[in-house]
Amino acid sequence: MTQAFHAPLGSADASRAATWVPGVRVVLDARPLQEPDRAPLTALYLDGLLGAFNAAPLSGESFALLLGSDLDDPTEQFEHLSVVGRRLMPPTRLLRSAVLTVDPFLLSGASLGAAWRADRGGAAGAVYHAVGGSIPLVTGLPLVVTLLDLAPWELPGAYQRGTASRFGQRLRARLLRDAAAVIVGTAAVGASARRLLRIPRDRIRVVALAPRPAFRYTAGAMSPASGGTRTSRDQRAERDRLGLPERYVIYSGRYDARQDLGTLLRALAELAAAGRPEGLPEDAPWPPRVLFAGASPDDRAALARAAVREGVGETLAYAPHLDDERLASLVRGARVALLPVVSDSAGHAAIEAIACGTPVVASAVGALPEIVGAAGILVEPRDPARLAQALATAFVDDRVHGSLVEIARERAETEQRTWADVADETRAVYADAVRPR
Repeated sequence: MTQAFHAPLGSADASRAATWVPGVRVVLDARPLQEPDRAPLTALYLDGLLGAFNAAPLSGESFALLLGSDLDDPTEQFEHLSVVGRRLMPPTRLLRSAVLTVDPFLLSGASLGAAWRADRGGAAGAVYHAVGGSIPLVTGLPLVVTLLDLAPWELPGAYQRGTASRFGQRLRARLLRDAAAVIVGTAAVGASARRLLRIPRDRIRVVALAPRPAFRYTAGAMSPASGGTRTSRDQRAERDRLGLPERYVIYSGRYDARQDLGTLLRALAELAAAGRPEGLPEDAPWPPRVLFAGASPDDRAALARAAVREGVGETLAYAPHLDDERLASLVRGARVALLPVVSDSAGHAAIEAIACGTPVVASAVGALPEIVGAAGILVEPRDPARLAQALATAFVDDRVHGSLVEIARERAETEQRTWADVADETRAVYADAVRPR
């Protein structure tokens, strides 16, 4: 059996202890990569994971990819992956909520035979890796699921309104309980998955996510004595393009029921009513200017209407979908990154902000307390008064802000987790799933 050197589960240290992980055949639904706007976090995860697999191919490893029949194939960019087949699926997204009921059957049929003769290519076995919402009903293969979102079960009123969606989410929960392994990003999310979905403890695998390369800390990037000069120029250029002041805060999350943006707008209204605090530089806006990144035209319109109702319409700024480098520059230049949410099982925006050395003001839910730690301020969701206080402290108090920045930058320098680490640890999950029990 062909074997290769890889890292054990749960470690991001380059000097971690050795383990030997064999290559396997991976059956993977890659459709989220074809429509990243529909499931941005799932697409980001798949792009990071496949990119890392592609950068360090493993002997014996191969992939059978499931793709939508009516869209371009973005997986062709991964030239070093051993792809044994691409199976085309009908456009089930047109079914909307019913897709959760139909997809498990279609995915089961599409994956049949995908692992045939995998051993002849040197694979130790085969797994089906499900990422995102769709999980096959039956494949005959060990099932590995990456669980990036618990909102369908934490917020059933928003995500299980209709009969089809309720049935689909219950089916998903049953399939998750039967999986060989369920990958989560933090221990807290693993505990929530056990509580909400009754997933057995021994099936949970914690594999922390990583920032995109553009968000990773680079030595000297914060220092004017080296690369910091260029970084500062880039940040000024981005601010000028968007008409932002030097001191601003940024929100780069999603725009759906998982978010707590109504509370943020009410918090801004409370800050406006309280008046301008003493000691704030004259060129700094008050209330704090909030940049909403990645908002669609519909998102902007809805936010603008809500902000006008709260009397804070002029405090909001908007940026369209930006490439990674430009978004990272804006996050790096922000006073803080804001994450007011009621459900967040990935915390990826917080991971990327801290990787930039930017502190976070976030809700104390899901993965965020574990990810943010001392590199930010955590408040209970749906509490505008406490969010206003946290935002004002981080925005106005230079001593507190400086302490948070120091912690965030220290973590950015020392942790340095990459998607190669995620890939190593995911391969270890695959190997464990195919190992005879």
